[in-house]
Amino acid sequence: MDSIFHEKQEGSLCAQHCLNNLLQGEYFTPVDLSSIAHQLDEEERMRMAEGGMASEEYRTFLQQPSGNMDDSGFFSIQVISNALRVWGLELILFNSREYQSLMINPINEKAFICNYKEHWFTIRKLGQQWFNLNSLLTGPELISDTYLALFLAQLQQEGYSIFVIRGNLPECEAEQILAFMRVQQQQRPRLIGEEEAQTSAGSRSATLAQTEVGLGLEDEVVDEDEELKRALALSRQEIDVEDEEADLRRAIQLSMQGAVVSNRSSETEMGNVKSGSQAAGSTAGGQKGPNETLTAEELRKRRQAYFDRQQQQVQSNIPPQLDTKSTAASGSENTSSEVDQQHKPSQ
Repeated sequence: MDSIFHEKQEGSLCAQHCLNNLLQGEYFTPVDLSSIAHQLDEEERMRMAEGGMASEEYRTFLQQPSGNMDDSGFFSIQVISNALRVWGLELILFNSREYQSLMINPINEKAFICNYKEHWFTIRKLGQQWFNLNSLLTGPELISDTYLALFLAQLQQEGYSIFVIRGNLPECEAEQILAFMRVQQQQRPRLIGEEEAQTSAGSRSATLAQTEVGLGLEDEVVDEDEELKRALALSRQEIDVEDEEADLRRAIQLSMQGAVVSNRSSETEMGNVKSGSQAAGSTAGGQKGPNETLTAEELRKRRQAYFDRQQQQVQSNIPPQLDTKSTAASGSENTSSEVDQQHKPSQ
């Protein structure tokens, strides 16, 4: 297959590709075909001038663009026919009555040129096998003898004009090689547009996959950062809770220590008072006479002094937040207790 000459499509130069693929070499250039087209235009102008250069038909012909070529690179069948005459080749319309009356099997021909609208391509026999040398394909396409007639019929149904090449084609390397061996094509060529579309689609898919991977990595990094932030926030909350709990435990401990000290002081003073009272009672019981017995007034003064000391001790342990009402209430309760204590001895 590598020995087969195959020009791929460039712009609208399909007529050039068709001729070169037919002749199996770079025989024609756009300049060559343009020269043939200009020659044909001049010949047509001269024929129109025979009717009179002042005629309306002649002036109309001069104003019309060329029918043998255009700026896109298209060339007419007349240009291709004149180009093939240089090599002694002739074009015959495949579906003409003249050719159909010959009843020739297509596989016995040498080549065909096919045209639809502004596109031209070649079907040629190399060695003992047929090849589709369409410039729109990525490479030569092998056509079996059985499929050749069906392929030509299909092209006719699609609107193609088919021309049979008559004459001796120039010798080529592919013809010499394929005359002794047959080609086995593993994969059929594709249209150039399809290959480019598939390549671009593959590139877009690869780019999209890379983008998704990149976004996935960014999402993972963001998730890790968010998890780390949440973990730090939770740890701060736990530290704050632990600090609050520690402060609360210290406050409770201090308050309990203060209560224990207060209770111990009260118990000590009460013990001292009781001891004093017992000692006074024992002294009074052991002595006789009116001067040795405690009077109610002395007992009241001693008890008043005890309650004053106890009240001072309690006030020293009370926090500053306590208002004067609680102190007044305590004083009134002490006064009531004092009055009760005064009446009891008198009774």
